[in-house]
Amino acid sequence: MAQRRITILGVAVDNLAEGEVLARIAALIAAGGPHHVVTVNPEFVIEAQANPTFRSVLARADIATADGFGLLLAARYLGTPLRGRVTGVELTLRLAELAAARGYRMFLLGAAPGVAAATAAGLQARYPGLIIAGTYAGSPQLRHEPFIRQVITAARPHMLLVAYGHPQQDLWIARNQPTLQVPLAIGVGGTFDYLSGRVRRAPAYIRRLGLEWAYRLARQPDRWRRIINAVPRFAWRVIAQGRRASRYP
Repeated sequence: MAQRRITILGVAVDNLAEGEVLARIAALIAAGGPHHVVTVNPEFVIEAQANPTFRSVLARADIATADGFGLLLAARYLGTPLRGRVTGVELTLRLAELAAARGYRMFLLGAAPGVAAATAAGLQARYPGLIIAGTYAGSPQLRHEPFIRQVITAARPHMLLVAYGHPQQDLWIARNQPTLQVPLAIGVGGTFDYLSGRVRRAPAYIRRLGLEWAYRLARQPDRWRRIINAVPRFAWRVIAQGRRASRYP
């Protein structure tokens, strides 16, 4: 039987396929109360090494999906393979489909001005009947939180998608969910940029090969610091963990 939670460099990831993640999310929404889903990628794992607050937020999440081809390779190398990858973009599409089918209200928070609204329009065109309770760019800064909480509370969403990038988006959710009490809050990183067409997503064959990082670097050279964290630094630390494990079984 597959291990249910796998730990990579101290960060736990749920060993779930996309359909299982959706089933669990649907159950969380039906149960009511606030829940938090995180979409973990190698950058999250590296950030968690130096940021204990972020590490704690990831550990407390109701679901932690494996969003990042590097996590699949790392888990396999460490002898605890993951069953699949659940990306923020695909999960957002499935959430919109679920919301349209069940009448759930969705709120899109974050990204640059106008991007969330463009994403909402695209999702509603793709999934007729989808209720977008609101969109707002806002800011993850603490001084903006009281107003944003008012806006979201008034919208009464079942799903809150937050696109402030890591670690800000999940730290924001952890700070505000006790007040908001949204049934599902999830950080989605750059998903709105892709779904709105603002940023081109890597072709499917490149994604299958796990070379999205190279595609992004070629199109956005200013991401080189992030790529260093997501690729060589992450790989080196995983290899080091594997060597320690083999030395001291």
